[in-house]
Amino acid sequence: MEETHKRLHEINTFQCVDNELYLRGKDEMGADFTICFDAFNFLEWIDKEQLEYIKEQTIKYIQKK
Repeated sequence: MEETHKRLHEINTFQCVDNELYLRGKDEMGADFTICFDAFNFLEWIDKEQLEYIKEQTIKYIQKK
């Protein structure tokens, strides 16, 4: 099975309903794109350590510009 790689760009909507977490925006080609996560699983996986890592990597990216 081939892996699909898409980029969620210009996030404009966030919603959490019935244990489903939705992020919506535009993909790398400008088309509407929605990604859906199991909310409980997402919360189990994302913790302070992952959030701190994301912050650190984002700061590095900003400082390069």
